[in-house]
Amino acid sequence: MEWFEQARAAERLRDWDTAIALVRAHAECYSIDPYMHDNHLWHMDLLACAERLSELTERALTDVHARRRLNTTLCERGMDAVLRTRAKDGDRGALYVLVRLLCETSRAQEAHRAVQDLGPEDQYAHQIVARYQSPSSGEAE
Repeated sequence: MEWFEQARAAERLRDWDTAIALVRAHAECYSIDPYMHDNHLWHMDLLACAERLSELTERALTDVHARRRLNTTLCERGMDAVLRTRAKDGDRGALYVLVRLLCETSRAQEAHRAVQDLGPEDQYAHQIVARYQSPSSGEAE
């Protein structure tokens, strides 16, 4: 599997263009071939590592894996405003990632407001906020 070793070497060298091109050629979303599917996930990771957020964003319109990787990358970079916009546009995954980010950065009250504004009927979003509630005071930590 010569291309695989070449892609790994390019990834180690942070030669994103080469790594992405090699992996993309052997990747397929929801392929019956598990290697093709794994390569698809790897492809999404490489796009994130290469900071190709615009490409991930475009792919996220139709690809759940791109959407998940994009939201994770935005969270890792602390880009809560972009996550908020994505959640406002209907991306439930972005809402959940946003709420967790806010709670984990000691902004549970802001997370509660985000749920009220962006998903007041979304029980899972409420559950995320509830996990960060202080049992003794009822206040967000």
